[in-house]
Amino acid sequence: MSEVSQLLTTIKRQLKLQGKTYRDVAAALQLSEASVKRLLTSSTLGVDRLVEISNMLGFTLSELAQEATLGESRLRTLTDEQERELVSDTKLLLVAACALNHWTLQDMLAAYTFTEAECLQKLLHLDRLHLIGLMPGNRIRLNVARDFDWLPDGPIRQFFRTQGLDDFLDSRFDRPEESLTFTHGMLTESALARMQTELRQLRTRFAELHEESLASPLPKRRGNGLLLALREWEPAGFTALRR
Repeated sequence: MSEVSQLLTTIKRQLKLQGKTYRDVAAALQLSEASVKRLLTSSTLGVDRLVEISNMLGFTLSELAQEATLGESRLRTLTDEQERELVSDTKLLLVAACALNHWTLQDMLAAYTFTEAECLQKLLHLDRLHLIGLMPGNRIRLNVARDFDWLPDGPIRQFFRTQGLDDFLDSRFDRPEESLTFTHGMLTESALARMQTELRQLRTRFAELHEESLASPLPKRRGNGLLLALREWEPAGFTALRR
């Protein structure tokens, strides 16, 4: 992908993240909406226009270029030490979860009982962990990929199993937007491999819908948990009856 194409892709992604449209860009640049559409599909977009669009999105051109470069090299996992540091501090873990869901500093201060200084301290800690980049104006740049995942048997998954799983399952799952399904079957190795592929695709689709939803204001978005589990299993009572 060319450098200009990377910048255009990043601009479109930032527009979506910030809930802005081509009409907003047109108003800022004093152009027609059709002209903006042509600009953002052209590989000959000039530097002056790039600077204007970058500034409209709250970036300098160099920051936007850095954002475009990071898009190809974002973290997909943390180290065991980084995860352990996150789960050792509940407030740090909370701020990390908010940041990963694209909350701003002001969103966090409005929802939780942080002082601004305390929240900034946690954000700076996340910056040192390389989970985010804290930018001028306290803007938060994520350094993690959309398909970011925790270590298979790392501190965060252990934290979820011991402190989060029971809380997550403490529901009747009888509301229209809730779902709890369990099924059991006997699969061949090839069928199991296909099932694993479909589960990965479902997880990817969930991440895509999360990203699409970022264009809506925060009050219109709700935190949802999706638990996917697949393992060879037989109830202990059945196993006790085996010969």
